Amino acid sequence: MDLHELYVGCRTYRRFTQEPVGEEIVREALENARIGSSGKNAQPLRYVAVTSPEAVRDMQPLVKWAAALPPEIGTPKEGEQPTAFILVVKKAGAIAFSDVDVGIAANIIATTAWTHGVGSCLMGAINGPKIKERFGIPEEDTLRLAIALGYPAHSSTIVDMPADGAFDYYVDEKRDYYVPKRAFDDVVRFA
Repeated sequence: MDLHELYVGCRTYRRFTQEPVGEEIVREALENARIGSSGKNAQPLRYVAVTSPEAVRDMQPLVKWAAALPPEIGTPKEGEQPTAFILVVKKAGAIAFSDVDVGIAANIIATTAWTHGVGSCLMGAINGPKIKERFGIPEEDTLRLAIALGYPAHSSTIVDMPADGAFDYYVDEKRDYYVPKRAFDDVVRFA
């Protein structure tokens, strides 16, 4: 698949088959994030791969899904939950630009996973204190994201932004996702 196809398919997914994500895929995603660009080459990020069934089960109540959708539609039910998570941690004392590093790393992890057909959901609405306690993340460090991983059990399709400019994604009767995107000419200007 070419890079454009990769980004068209690499959407947010919130329902998953229960096939485990292989450790080799998680390792590849983390290796790619490790060697990715970093402001001043400071490399302030650390990662926790949550892959054991027990640890993944412990994560489920500590994350909040799909704020733009009612929970009965946007929150995965038992048997639809992710089978792995990656926690992205910013070390204490990191430079201000390190939040850009978080975005770069999250993109690398999600796109690497998608090359293997593994969907992802970047999650910022998380119970940071409990996750840090459960996974031994130092108090002085900042847990920035949890990235849910799993093989998608629904589709997620890009659609044109409606005339009224509403950007909320929506689902159909099969609970497949539709994600409005602004037109190229509405977001890009050449100078």
